[in-house]
Amino acid sequence: MAANMHSPETQTKTLNGANIFLSALVAEQVDTIFGLPGGVILPIYDALPQYPSLRHILVRHEQGATHMAEGYARATGKPGVVLVTSGPGATNVVTGVADAYYDSVPLVVFTGNVATGMLGNDSFQEADIVGMTRSVTKHNIIVHRVEELAAAIKEAFYVARTGRPGPVLVDMPKDVLLATAEFDYEATPIDLPGYELNETFTDADLNALLQILGEAKQPMMLIGGGVVTSGSHEEVLAFAERFNLPVASSLMGLGGFPANHPLYQGFAGMHGHYWTNIAIANADVLLVVGNRLNERQTGKADRFAKHARIIHIDLDPTSLNKNVLSTLPIQGDIRNIMTRLLEQSSQMTLDAEIHASRQDWFRMIEGWKSRKETKASPDGFLTPQYAIERLFHWLPHNAFVTTEVGQHQMWTAQRFNLSRPRSFISSGGLGTMGFGFPAAIGIQTAFPEAMVLDIAGDGSFQMTLQELATARDYNLPVKVAIINNGYLGMVRQWQGRFFQGESETRMTSPDYIKLAEAYGCKGFVVEHPEQVDEVIRQAYAITDCPVIIDFRVQEKADVYPWVPAGGSNDTMLTEDTK
Repeated sequence: MAANMHSPETQTKTLNGANIFLSALVAEQVDTIFGLPGGVILPIYDALPQYPSLRHILVRHEQGATHMAEGYARATGKPGVVLVTSGPGATNVVTGVADAYYDSVPLVVFTGNVATGMLGNDSFQEADIVGMTRSVTKHNIIVHRVEELAAAIKEAFYVARTGRPGPVLVDMPKDVLLATAEFDYEATPIDLPGYELNETFTDADLNALLQILGEAKQPMMLIGGGVVTSGSHEEVLAFAERFNLPVASSLMGLGGFPANHPLYQGFAGMHGHYWTNIAIANADVLLVVGNRLNERQTGKADRFAKHARIIHIDLDPTSLNKNVLSTLPIQGDIRNIMTRLLEQSSQMTLDAEIHASRQDWFRMIEGWKSRKETKASPDGFLTPQYAIERLFHWLPHNAFVTTEVGQHQMWTAQRFNLSRPRSFISSGGLGTMGFGFPAAIGIQTAFPEAMVLDIAGDGSFQMTLQELATARDYNLPVKVAIINNGYLGMVRQWQGRFFQGESETRMTSPDYIKLAEAYGCKGFVVEHPEQVDEVIRQAYAITDCPVIIDFRVQEKADVYPWVPAGGSNDTMLTEDTK
């Protein structure tokens, strides 16, 4: 037996840092790495061919790697993994890390750095990435000794996936990757002082919730992204059915409740459905589940659900009573809480008066639905709403939809009709333009047989379109539907309402058919309503390369309903009140 190897029974062996890194990923059951090589992490890439279970996706920009990993993570529920080099490689991931932080996405980002002896010397491609990302990671660390590397990786995955998920960054100096140490991952301890996963809810809290809900005549349930990330969608559905609760969703909660279910009342918030926001404003009890109630959701906070007793369930204690005071805050794992509520309410029934009032309540909501947004029908010119409606009409039920950020994102949320959790993936808290296309690539790597559609704006798509090469290299048939209005549309909309007019929002685009062809992809242009269905059918049928559909839509369509910043959700601007 070689002198530096221990017996196989101990599972302990001596490896250099690069092999410790890759072996740890295998032990964590990682199957995909999104990365771009560079000088200080070359030891990892030198060893990578020895690990055939690890698939590496070579990106064209490190920001694209983080968004791909986000898409992968949000579609699968497993941590997305990113590997980049030092200096600009590391700084290019900051936007994606921040995006994952605000949207609670489990990400583990590995960055290279200069050798430990060179740190602090303004060395070539040195960056204090740990310092830069401290405020937008759940945890980050620079590994100073190779003996610490395995523990740092194990702790990174544990923190990323437990509690409220989020990004973790591990910075690895070059000499750590070259040095050797004993490696036994299973025996490597996790030591995270202060990192606690507590639940504070009690049976009394749950009984109080059930009593309040049982007395409600006009209740609403408002779900958020926490329902999706916690995997509690089945329990939430069962609970809503048991109590006959109308259900609304935030942007991040879309897919957490079946869009085709009769209890589903649509999308709430700044550009939510009119009837959804009005129903919340008139509710007498509002049950909030996994939703942090930020200002895009609530509008003016002191007028949000002003007639309601608010019950707020969330895993993150800092989200409770932060923006909106609740009658009953309940902290804990959402799936655990909903399971316990189903158990405790198994013998409950609504009395006749409450049951009758619920029927009246549903009729009121139906009445508000008669006041809808712009009718998206073809009338000689192509509206963005119509294009998006038809994209959903032809979409398979098991598809995934991503978006970029802007007007198209809100139109998509308003017309969302899928009924599976993790089927809608968009940038919520940070609002990152350029997110949707690389996120779609990440999803397609995880689900190669699925239909993955990115509904994009022409401004957003041009921020990360270089990743067409990545999609083409790996034959990932992602569909990109560009709602091309020739503007930074949401910015133009705000300028027109609150400022003196358009300023630097007109935007040109390349010829997207030629662009697609240059990358070995397929491209279509749609300029008239009568072309829409046939082109969508053709595009969806292509399975061997990425596809771009350039919808040349009405230039100055605005998104309604609209709650301007500082406004109240019960006084929305609509198409007929603008």
